[in-house]
Amino acid sequence: MISEHLRAIDFNKKLKSWYLKNHRPLLWRQTTDPYKIWLSEIILQQTRVAQGTPYYQKFLDNYPTVFDLANADERDVLRLWQGLGYYSRARNMHFTARQIVNDFGGKFPETAAALSKLKGLGHYTAAAIASFAFGEAVAAIDGNVYRVMARIFGIKSDMLSNEGKKEFAAIAKELVSHEDPATYNQAMIEFGAIQCVPVSPNCAICPFNDICYAFAFNVQNALPVKSKKMAVKKRFLNYFVIQQGQDLAMQERKTKDIWKGLYDFYLIESAGPVESPDELPENQTLQTFLMKGNLREVPKSYIHLLTHQKLHVQFWWIKIRDEESVDLPIGLKFFSKNEIETLPKPILIDTLLKEEKYL
Repeated sequence: MISEHLRAIDFNKKLKSWYLKNHRPLLWRQTTDPYKIWLSEIILQQTRVAQGTPYYQKFLDNYPTVFDLANADERDVLRLWQGLGYYSRARNMHFTARQIVNDFGGKFPETAAALSKLKGLGHYTAAAIASFAFGEAVAAIDGNVYRVMARIFGIKSDMLSNEGKKEFAAIAKELVSHEDPATYNQAMIEFGAIQCVPVSPNCAICPFNDICYAFAFNVQNALPVKSKKMAVKKRFLNYFVIQQGQDLAMQERKTKDIWKGLYDFYLIESAGPVESPDELPENQTLQTFLMKGNLREVPKSYIHLLTHQKLHVQFWWIKIRDEESVDLPIGLKFFSKNEIETLPKPILIDTLLKEEKYL
């Protein structure tokens, strides 16, 4: 039924016509280089175009080829990524660059099926690279495309359920152009990004308003159907900035948690907010710092939002007296100001150091 309907309305012709008139001239749309396309797709996952574009250019300036990225130090990659968040994207990208160089001689696999086996490449990213760079007739389905298909064709299945994904995939397979899959996928993504937007789409100027299910029944806000988001977890982080002279004590986060691979300060996590270090569980290391240094009484406080976490963060600054010697716990070491400048850090810590005029 869908096939007959699609033939009747000539969906792809309308879509391509809209795209040629309305699309944005984004940098990564001007190339068929799989490395550049891949880089843009990884950066733009969970990142707005306006925010991601400067990072895309910075990465190309520093790592113009997959060989350059593969040869880079992970710490430098994370430092360049600083501010984008979701740092596992950067770590996976670096790992995959090395895999492409070591296992494939620097040449990207040319099919979505082969690309999806690489670390950090889901079905959407693999399909995007395969169609944009190699012309494979495979549908790239991101959140924008889910929304467009759900609204136009009245798909009520949960887009995150296995059944829903199968239904969307089946319709997308019928929709994708075999003559020009790259333009088709770009057009579907762009249509969802700037025309069929999540809230208050301008349906009056939509080229599909004559056949759109959501417009006909005024259910634009109800589609696509999506499972409820996970509850947001509250965490209370108490950082102690240990300073001696101009040096600060920092550590690389190695556990499977937020900000892995980035550098932060001595941390004590509490069950709730505290107004004084005295309210924290007894900690011999902290007591030593307090005994050998001077504590700034009023901490800097921030609320930092992540996808599924709300962080209540306090920074307590302890200046160790010059004549004191301090044995830091394993993993913590003093870094100079110049060294700290080059370390990859959570954006919150970078913000603090700039506000304190340390950096």
